[in-house]
Amino acid sequence: MEPGTVPGTDEGQAVREVAPHRRSYDALLSDIEAGLLSGETSVGDQLAGERALAEKYGISRASVREAVRILDAMGILDVPTNAGPRSGPVIISNPSRGLGSALRLHVAAKKLSVADIVETRILLETWAARTAPERSTSEDLEEARGLLEAMDAPDIGPSQFHELDARFHVALSRLGGNAVIETLMEALGGSISGYIGDAMAAMGDAPEVLDQLRGQHHAIFDAVLDGAPEDAAQLVHDHIFWLYDRARQEPADRRGSGAG
Repeated sequence: MEPGTVPGTDEGQAVREVAPHRRSYDALLSDIEAGLLSGETSVGDQLAGERALAEKYGISRASVREAVRILDAMGILDVPTNAGPRSGPVIISNPSRGLGSALRLHVAAKKLSVADIVETRILLETWAARTAPERSTSEDLEEARGLLEAMDAPDIGPSQFHELDARFHVALSRLGGNAVIETLMEALGGSISGYIGDAMAAMGDAPEVLDQLRGQHHAIFDAVLDGAPEDAAQLVHDHIFWLYDRARQEPADRRGSGAG
């Protein structure tokens, strides 16, 4: 058999190498990456409009729109709300946007378990709590303090408390001074909110429940302010696991009460 032929073909028929199909956004993504690495472009720069991009990459305007939508979901591009046909998307850097969407879908598909999400959260937040006394800035501390004060409002409802709670934990991770840790915590937010919602439902709307959560949050923050990293880390661990344990009890409580 001659080189370059395969069984089942006419003798001497060369095997043709077919170039793999390239998705419409690959070339655009590669150009953005190359431009950022070289310094030719930077975050905040605006790309050309839809028609110009279609001509540049030799694809249809529909493919350009598809590419922009995908890169928007990945947190690389942002389309201004008042963008006209000649105004292009803006280069941004929002890594938690794409990571968060992917994590939520994989948790929903049962590929990533809630238990694994909780363990990851404990690893990230306890690390941040240990490093916060040394790395936190006054601005970040004030942000966390402001969220605590908002949660202390006596007339706050469970849903609003839940939202502020999530923001407080992201702010807590920011105190560690590691942008990757902060990004991962932001990305985990959507996956975390599900089991926290279950825990809140299990505990009900009683004021003492919110008081208990407030006390845990304040104890964590006070440990950071006091420069007690191990105490802060242990309090974070206990707080996260306590809430997760309540979430695991919720389905059993509902079955026991005949609900569901």
